Amino acid sequence: QVHLAESGGGLVQSGGSLRLSCAASGFTFSSYIMAWFRQAPGKEREFVARISPTGVTTNYADSVKGRFTISRDNAENTAYLQMNSLKSEDTAAYFCAGSRLALGRYNYWGQGTQVAVSS
Repeated sequence: QVHLAESGGGLVQSGGSLRLSCAASGFTFSSYIMAWFRQAPGKEREFVARISPTGVTTNYADSVKGRFTISRDNAENTAYLQMNSLKSEDTAAYFCAGSRLALGRYNYWGQGTQVAVSS
């Protein structure tokens, strides 16, 4: 069965760093766009970052550009989100998602991992 498992979340002081991991199984990981989304309390889910199947292209939300880096290791079926210079506004549940190229939606989702940034 398809499974995405996020890990690496936790509590961190503002200005600190965290690295989230997303371990994938049950589908052809190297054929999928991978992305990170987040949802803060009382807010809608928002896009954070995405990476093309081979890692050649990346895209970021303006709010995280220059601070976050998305990457992937297709040999290990794992996507990552390196988060630096964390702010309290980054506090949210972070979700990993996968999409086939040109599908227009993310059909696979993880369960989420909580990131809390204290001021």
